[in-house]
Amino acid sequence: MENNIINTKGFKTNLYAIFLSVPMNEKEVTLNSMIPAVLRRGTKDLPTQQDINKKLEEMYGASFNCGVDKMGDYQVLKFYMEILNDKYLPEKQNPIEFLKNIVFNPLVENDGFKKEYVDQEKENIKKIIESRQDNKSQYSFDRCIEEMFEGEPYGIYKYGKIEDLEKINEKNLYEHYKKLLQSARIDCFSCGENIEKIDISIDNKNDLKNELSEHSIKNKEIKEKMDVSQGKLIIGLVVPKGPKSVISVYNTILGGGANSKLFQNVREKASLAYTVSSSYIRRKNVIFIKTGIETSNYEKTLDIIKKQLEEIKNGNVSDDEFNSAKELLTASLRLMNESQESLIGYYFDQKLYEENLNLDEYIKNIEKVSKEDVINIAKDVSLDTIYFLNGQERNN
Repeated sequence: MENNIINTKGFKTNLYAIFLSVPMNEKEVTLNSMIPAVLRRGTKDLPTQQDINKKLEEMYGASFNCGVDKMGDYQVLKFYMEILNDKYLPEKQNPIEFLKNIVFNPLVENDGFKKEYVDQEKENIKKIIESRQDNKSQYSFDRCIEEMFEGEPYGIYKYGKIEDLEKINEKNLYEHYKKLLQSARIDCFSCGENIEKIDISIDNKNDLKNELSEHSIKNKEIKEKMDVSQGKLIIGLVVPKGPKSVISVYNTILGGGANSKLFQNVREKASLAYTVSSSYIRRKNVIFIKTGIETSNYEKTLDIIKKQLEEIKNGNVSDDEFNSAKELLTASLRLMNESQESLIGYYFDQKLYEENLNLDEYIKNIEKVSKEDVINIAKDVSLDTIYFLNGQERNN
């Protein structure tokens, strides 16, 4: 159990967080996704949503939020509490106790969660899963991940499956919750000024091992037809294991901003894409290229993207491209200091993967990256999966 304090000044609020992390697991992912949804509905002391909201109002407009996320091969249940710093309040509050009550002191009836809450949240999760296709950009990205990591933990959808929801009831969900508290890795964060750490007294037998699944190159090309006005082309690249600072600079040169090769060559010069960018998933050693294009421009866009990958491999990176990428990257990292949630997210990621690199050190590592470092990394980048969501039949 990790307990962390991030002392920062310049914020009027303090942010507290509790994270429960477990390996992504096909059998338990849907159960896990239900837990935050049910816990936020009521506690032993605050049994209704109305009671919870009233308590937050009494704490001078404090806010609470929770949800589920996927970080590498882990599913993470997140609980956040934000409140004004004590120096701005007429009397001291106890946000930590509120947060702990939500997570560890749930409303229990007849050896289970409240049936009404479980049934309602099952419907809510079902709607989330059913509505995946509403956001075509996110759906395409998720589908590329599922195809690229088929049969691997990272390929599992974080909310699970509708058919698994049907098997969940108030009693087996409560039993799973009790098991989760025993086996999950628990991380607590306090971020702000004059803050206290979150002390938790539970018998946690955490057996979480920091072992990531091995990924083999898929060489897939998937085309999915849907009623869309704009095609979504997502490309998954596998990058070599190497300094994350170097790969971050490589990704930014490739598609990280307005001066990137993808933006300049696919969007500006060729006018083929409405949107084009790339993102680096550090914990899986992959980069995803995302574009929104006319369906008829599929082949042209793919050719130009492949050419940009070759350009970097061949060392054709201008000083302007290289320097702009490093400046953009360091500026975005410094912006984390302006968001308590971003700071907690960064340091939680470091703890989860057993690293100890603070933000300033990471920025210094970025500044040390040379153009030769980037070109050497580029030589071992492999194209893995091409996913295209399009609105008309294609003749191959």
